Amino acid sequence: MGGNALRVTRLELRDFRNYSAAELELGGELTVVAGPNGAGKSNLLEGIYFGCTGRSARTSTERELVRRGASVARVVLDTADDESDHRIEVGFEPGEPKRLKVDGASVDSLAGIGVRPLVSVFLPERLELVKGPPAARRAHLDRVVGALWPARADTRSAYSRALGQRNALLARIKNGTAAANALDAWDAELARHGVRLMEDRRAAADGLREPFAELAKRLGLRDRAELRYRPRSEAGDADALAAELAGRREADLERGFTVHGPHRDDVSFLLGGTSLRAYGSQGQQRTALLALLLAERSVLGERRDRPPLMLLDDVMSELDRERRGLLIELLREGGQAVITATEADHVPGAPAAGGGLVRVEDGRIVTGPRAVAA
Repeated sequence: MGGNALRVTRLELRDFRNYSAAELELGGELTVVAGPNGAGKSNLLEGIYFGCTGRSARTSTERELVRRGASVARVVLDTADDESDHRIEVGFEPGEPKRLKVDGASVDSLAGIGVRPLVSVFLPERLELVKGPPAARRAHLDRVVGALWPARADTRSAYSRALGQRNALLARIKNGTAAANALDAWDAELARHGVRLMEDRRAAADGLREPFAELAKRLGLRDRAELRYRPRSEAGDADALAAELAGRREADLERGFTVHGPHRDDVSFLLGGTSLRAYGSQGQQRTALLALLLAERSVLGERRDRPPLMLLDDVMSELDRERRGLLIELLREGGQAVITATEADHVPGAPAAGGGLVRVEDGRIVTGPRAVAA
């Protein structure tokens, strides 16, 4: 990885979750956030993620982000590479559009902003990515596609729009207000975007396959771990996918929606050829998720010189001492990471206070690099 990777240098929170005011400088490599349960460790990581993306990694009910008794939450991130410094500001008032600024200028979205660090997050509830339904895995793979090839990020949106139009037409045909042959045009449109979407997903999964297997091995999984993209369609081009759609019209009309296509794709995690979703232990599933996130960091670092900032919440609690050490060794190989733990000594080789160790208590940063709390 090159030395010009973007990193977060400073975080400022105002009325965010249980923080009334907090300011903190982040280390260039590993920052450890330690404190008792309920102190605000996860909230600190969520604040970093919110500043990087403009959304929460933990809840879709974003009014929860505003501290009780306050009306507006604010997050400020300073970022830097070897050439320049930048500032990202996100203000949120429930019921109002978010106020986003980059270097003082208002923007509509943080997506595609060059000074926004890529970010990867591990939360205990994200084990659903391995053991839950396919929708989360599809969405995650599509975000990887967008990070690897920003110009392709709109393919999923274009497919979703075409799918919505085709489903609406199916409803009109079913109730007798449209003719069935009107589907021809939407089959072609859906197939055009669908084939591109499958190609993008396959390319991303292929690029992750070997790094995922290697990192899972380094994290202690003894059998070979595999990542497999499982498209619903076998079509190799748009004409073939359109023909598949046409062949399933009767079923679509009966159900009132499109039953076939890339919106039904899945990604499988295997260990020794066996499904981790169905048969893996919680420890194996957790290790596979970590291997996936680390594989994404490796691939993005190599292809774009932009390894994502890794945010790891409560990752040590179910890892044995050996795997804890292996994880920290991998995290230190490149890129920036912030990790939470109830005790600093749960993180092998944790930095000292003032040198990358942050302690929090009851919504206050009490020690850390340039810690300020109010």
